[in-house]
Amino acid sequence: MAAAPPSYCFVALPPCSKDGLVVFGKNSARPRDEVQEVVYFAAADHEPGSKVECTYIEIDQVLKTHAVVLSRPSWLWGAEMGANEHGVCVANEAVVTREPASESEALLGMDLVRLGLERGATAKEALDVIVALLEEHGQGGNYYEDGSSCHTFQSAFLIVDRSEAWILETSGKYWAAEKITEGVKCICNQLSLTTKIDAEHPELRNYVRSQGWWNGDSDFNFSEVFSLADDHLACCSGRESLEKQGGDISAQAMIDVLRDKDSGVCVDSESFLTTASIVSVLPQDSSFPCIHYFTGTPDPSRSIFKPFIFVDDVKLVPKVQSPSFGNDDPAKKIPRFQEKPDRRHELYKAHEWARSLLEKDQDKGQKLMRIITKVLQINYGDSR
Repeated sequence: MAAAPPSYCFVALPPCSKDGLVVFGKNSARPRDEVQEVVYFAAADHEPGSKVECTYIEIDQVLKTHAVVLSRPSWLWGAEMGANEHGVCVANEAVVTREPASESEALLGMDLVRLGLERGATAKEALDVIVALLEEHGQGGNYYEDGSSCHTFQSAFLIVDRSEAWILETSGKYWAAEKITEGVKCICNQLSLTTKIDAEHPELRNYVRSQGWWNGDSDFNFSEVFSLADDHLACCSGRESLEKQGGDISAQAMIDVLRDKDSGVCVDSESFLTTASIVSVLPQDSSFPCIHYFTGTPDPSRSIFKPFIFVDDVKLVPKVQSPSFGNDDPAKKIPRFQEKPDRRHELYKAHEWARSLLEKDQDKGQKLMRIITKVLQINYGDSR
């Protein structure tokens, strides 16, 4: 069974966050050569009975979808993480449970991230969308752009809005969720829900009892029931770094945690790399805009977090969008992934050049990074 990529998601809510803000962050660990793009889709009205084509399957479209900004592997329809115009943020984690994930093509966890954002105006609405679609269509299919092997996982989600967060963990169509209203929470590539469950699939406990995984007499502990061995015991060291900030967790504090390689939160291993990151700042007062910082490039320790704010006339940024191959895309042809096209966008290529310069000549590389950072600070007031 394949190991899930070691991504990390965080949320800090009052009283731990600075100025009463909600601060959300994620590092997306994926195969090292995978390209993530940052894309925006405007709110839209749809005809009754219309369909939407997700990564592998087509499902019914709703009458109205919200505006969303997404960071996604450029070969698929869904997203690793993103936000919508209503201040909802969603991120996905691939997890392994004692129930094998299906190789049959269905919705990916990443499809469910986008669908939750497009259809939910609050964190709870997004959660309800995700679990309803999970029940109707299931989850399955290859998580990677790999024609030689099918890598399948179950899904966990961190769903956040201006006032609360939900941790949603799934195995097949079964699920459980915990509501978070204060403090710091982290999810990673291991199950974390225990006995505090605020919502669940109506047949969850009957199902695990029928499988012999729970006798019905002891407290129901979701991660103990569904995890392999002791996978649920240790998850996220980055949470400790955030908790040490006390009530001062800011966007910069979240960025610093995402850049921390010593803790393992910033992944740079033989198989996986943090290929993109996001930090979102959500004011509880809805009269103030949310700010979403995306890298759009690998390794947050060597990337700039660039701000995005939902406005009436959003201008697309082609430099962070990968080339489109339409129906000729190997991800859409059957059998899939027989070729691997060059999906690098302009920012990705520039980042590769700057990184190579930094590695070859430390002085020139550091000078270049200081210039880029200064330009961004002048234009956006951006964090490093």
